[in-house]
Amino acid sequence: MKERVLTGDRATGKLHLGHYVGSLQNRVHLQEKYETFVLLADVQALTTHFEKPDLIREHLREIALDYLSVGIHPDRSTIFVQSMIPEIAELTILFSMFVTVNALRHNPTVKSESKNAGLDEMYYGFLGYPVSQAADIAFCKATIVPVGDDQLPHLELARKIVRRFNELYEPVLVEPKPLIGDMPRLVGTDGNAKMSKSLGNAIALDSSTEEIANKIKRATTDPARVHKNDPGHPDICPIYAYHRAFRPDESPEIREGCEKGTMGCSACKARITSALEQLIEPMRERRSYYAARPKAVDDILMAGTQRARGVAQETMKEVREAMSLNYFD
Repeated sequence: MKERVLTGDRATGKLHLGHYVGSLQNRVHLQEKYETFVLLADVQALTTHFEKPDLIREHLREIALDYLSVGIHPDRSTIFVQSMIPEIAELTILFSMFVTVNALRHNPTVKSESKNAGLDEMYYGFLGYPVSQAADIAFCKATIVPVGDDQLPHLELARKIVRRFNELYEPVLVEPKPLIGDMPRLVGTDGNAKMSKSLGNAIALDSSTEEIANKIKRATTDPARVHKNDPGHPDICPIYAYHRAFRPDESPEIREGCEKGTMGCSACKARITSALEQLIEPMRERRSYYAARPKAVDDILMAGTQRARGVAQETMKEVREAMSLNYFD
């Protein structure tokens, strides 16, 4: 059997180039090597969007289109909807019986994410987010989970939960291994934070030619470089970060031209605008194809969810037997 990968996104809005660099392009490669499950985490989206559940319906399909547009293929990846796998919710509840509140409260990712979300008080669902993630991973017995550094505490807790379950009952669950990406977090066009739709500094994967050009035109560059021939500092310039991410072969030339003052910011921006257009244009075509066929997209999601549900049912049968919860079998 191939090793199994679990990855996915909360259904909170369209994806952007930061997602592409951080995870999506890697998923396209992983699906060729591993049995890949891609989660549309609509339940976990409710941890911050519980007052607007109607938006999640829209976001779910937008992200599905993003997946298909970048090359995540339904014949190679199982794309499924979290809320339509009730076994995940059941496993979350069972896990929560032996996870302490202190372990959740001291999770650094929970603390930072609650602060970023602007929560005045911690909701039960938000606090239990890592337990839900552990169930996402365990239900399909994923052996590999791609994560960034900020998500490592969540995965380590998931590993502890799986180990604890296997120690308490029977070793029926699989302890996942992290797959840490080596790509740096993509800075936003404002240069002040990571690329984020909520901050207005992101370039969406479905951006038009004009939108790409306008975003790059308005993007922050080296603030110390006043004149075209002034020596620049590429390491603090978002545009150079984009060159490194999307045109790595040319980035040494860009660095040299910037540092020596022989390449102006306008020329540098023109080059990356062209590169991003070349990257996004085929995504636009694939997205347009699927956007014109909404029933085909729904069929892909339903088929993936049905397959994931079958895996979940098999896992929960083993879990109930291990816990002696199969009263009438």
